[in-house]
Amino acid sequence: MFRRFIWLQWRSFFRSASFGKSLGIKIFMAFMGLYLLASLGFLGGALYFILRKVVPTQSPMWVVSQFLVYWVLAELFIRYFMQKLPVVDIKPLLINNISKSKIVNYILGRSIFSGFNLLALVTFVPFSIVVLTKGYPATNVLLWLASLFLITLCSNFLNFLINKSDIAFGILLTLLLSFWGLEYFGILSIRDLFAPIFHGLYAYPFAFVVPLLLLILLYFLNFRFLKGVLFLDGALKGKVKAARATELTWTKRFGEMAPFLQLDLKLIWRNKRTKTQVWISLLFVFYGLIFYTQEVYANMPVMHVFLGIFMTGIFLANFGQFIPAWDSAYYSMMMSQNIPLRKYLESKALLITVSVVVMFLLTIPYVYFGWKIVLVNIACAVYNLGINIPVILYFGSFNKKRIELDQSPFGNMQGTSAVQFLIMLPVLGLPILLFTVFYYLVSFEAALTILIALGILGYAFKNTLLNIVTEQYATKKHVMLEGFKQKNG
Repeated sequence: MFRRFIWLQWRSFFRSASFGKSLGIKIFMAFMGLYLLASLGFLGGALYFILRKVVPTQSPMWVVSQFLVYWVLAELFIRYFMQKLPVVDIKPLLINNISKSKIVNYILGRSIFSGFNLLALVTFVPFSIVVLTKGYPATNVLLWLASLFLITLCSNFLNFLINKSDIAFGILLTLLLSFWGLEYFGILSIRDLFAPIFHGLYAYPFAFVVPLLLLILLYFLNFRFLKGVLFLDGALKGKVKAARATELTWTKRFGEMAPFLQLDLKLIWRNKRTKTQVWISLLFVFYGLIFYTQEVYANMPVMHVFLGIFMTGIFLANFGQFIPAWDSAYYSMMMSQNIPLRKYLESKALLITVSVVVMFLLTIPYVYFGWKIVLVNIACAVYNLGINIPVILYFGSFNKKRIELDQSPFGNMQGTSAVQFLIMLPVLGLPILLFTVFYYLVSFEAALTILIALGILGYAFKNTLLNIVTEQYATKKHVMLEGFKQKNG
């Protein structure tokens, strides 16, 4: 029966109406996935030698055990966003003489073959091979590797239980940030706290029974949950959500743009994919900590400009690059009404402007690393406001792929085309190039001045630039409308 299910899924995949249309994206994502696995495999093979060089006084196995707690939490955090439960079209199966137990076992069993479960294997199998060649006990190493794979499968099944819970997401995020903060400020060494637990899986080989029992428990909980909701009426019944009536009366001060702002704000908070863009933007405020805390980047202003453009413009890039595809479900209705296209675009520009200002304010604490960083962030924010906002809106006129907002926000390539890759060149590459040229040919101050001057100039000619963008949208109107009708695009 399991083989029969696989065969049905395989035929469904190749018979999908969207298979040919998104084949290029599938190939690209497969290539990126293979590149990631190859990189992790190379890291795993070199990890032993790296650790012997960096920490010569400690066993590589002990050092790896110190960081495994972060690996597990990070993997679970990534799974929460990106991993989806492998489902089949269960409606035809439920009316046939197929037991629900077989269907549930297939769904859970198929999840074991998820690419996420390969991350630990491709990293730690090469590492284990190297340590075996260095004389480590084979039984200990192999059972330690088996324990890590069991823990990976535990993360796999735990994710299915917590994936729809915002509380679980908050707990994961809090744990990651708290552990990092305690470690960074020297309050408590999380690595030393959890290292004996993970190292015990190596020191005491039969400790692999613990993750094995945990895996069995999580599988049973998933099995019971899925079997309990696997009914024909439950499968056919649409998901009903209670709409929250939010007046957003404060937006009325913006006059004719108020209806568009209300529509955008409701769209963002009522749909998981758009709401996730907000949370991602807020999380990337901490992106600077990866670089500002490293001495090697202390005297690299070019890198600081990259961070400034990226952090203050992360929502601009994430949300702005899919304008107006976010509205694709009802874009034809909007365009058939007596709605000024200019006001529609102005409302988008205003929303992105607010996001840039908010993101800049959130980066102010980086003054701890020096006033130059704040000055760079100011210049980058001004550049984003004056230049990148009209640029991102202009490129939006080339979007013609529909986005279904009720789809999963991660691992979802809906609306993605070559435009999303090309747009990063002017948005991110151009300001870095300008800064680099003026920094090395003139001075740091001159480089900042040119970014600020361009931003102010762009903002001064905002109306002219928006007129150009509006004309472009009017020209591309029918192409976008035709593209948004294609639900499998």
